[in-house]
Amino acid sequence: MTMFHLKEVITAVGTLGIAAGLGVAMQVGAAAKERYGVEGRPTAAFTGSTATPIIDKTHSGLFLEVDEIEQISSSDVIILTTPAEEDGISRISAPEPSSLPDLDRDTLPTAEVRAEDCVMTATAKTLPGAMVNLTMSAPCAVNERLTVHHHGMMFTLATDAEGSLKVTVPALKEQAVFILAFSNGDGAVAHTQVTDLDDYDRVAVHWRGQAGFQLHAREFGAGYGEPGHIWSGGASDIDSLIRGEHGFLMPLGDISVAEPRLAEIYTFPSRKTQRDGPVYLSVEAEVTPKNCGLEIEAETIEITDGGKLITQDLILAVPGCDAVGSFLVLNNLVSDLKVASN
Repeated sequence: MTMFHLKEVITAVGTLGIAAGLGVAMQVGAAAKERYGVEGRPTAAFTGSTATPIIDKTHSGLFLEVDEIEQISSSDVIILTTPAEEDGISRISAPEPSSLPDLDRDTLPTAEVRAEDCVMTATAKTLPGAMVNLTMSAPCAVNERLTVHHHGMMFTLATDAEGSLKVTVPALKEQAVFILAFSNGDGAVAHTQVTDLDDYDRVAVHWRGQAGFQLHAREFGAGYGEPGHIWSGGASDIDSLIRGEHGFLMPLGDISVAEPRLAEIYTFPSRKTQRDGPVYLSVEAEVTPKNCGLEIEAETIEITDGGKLITQDLILAVPGCDAVGSFLVLNNLVSDLKVASN
């Protein structure tokens, strides 16, 4: 399934007022510091590797709430117009956004492709936690950008100096298929069976460029920054996922490659946990100098009980650059989890 396509910009009807259904409030000071902290966020860990923090330590301590607030009245309010639900797309707009440049779609190979005098191959091996170890050998494509396609989700990486690639990916389907495509159409396909996928709830969000989306999970009433708050800037332990203790979030993609596509996937051990209660999920985005005043896009993917994938596109017009350091919090874009002990 493709995600990014041209849509018209909907501008706000005013700069202050009340937005029915969705409330957007900008607050300053202690509330934002308590929520996000002021020292910058720690990096996420997985098998010894780390990811670059999304938040700059110099952020201004503001945040925007996008939630089911019935009424807002404040001189500090920025209005986003009421989103129109159309074909599964939630539209939210801010005053006078510009658009991110349109990117050409990645070309998907239909099978392993012979490039000149060498063959590109890919393999997929299952790991605990419904994870897949994905490897590729492409000796004719050294230090080359490629896109991994997995049942609608996309993220970009680059091969190393030998044309090799290795990455761990949370599976979205029991019969998991991975397409690794270079921009010229060369690439390879790998597949494997993930027999323990039903033991986990899994939610993904993916986007392109410097949009800066984040996926947050707050398990069993955890507040921001507390144990049980799982996100890319906090400690996230896959061993605790396998033991059934906590969820795990994995960031995917290399932001340093050209025209990057990035993703985050949250996994909860729903059939292994010994606890009862809710897991609150939200998609968030910081307003930064790289996305302020722009229209940004993302797609969410949720796995239903029957294994069906539910997707939803989001188009978000980010407030202007005077709101840099603020946060957009979309609390109802993905479904919360209701967990029962096993």
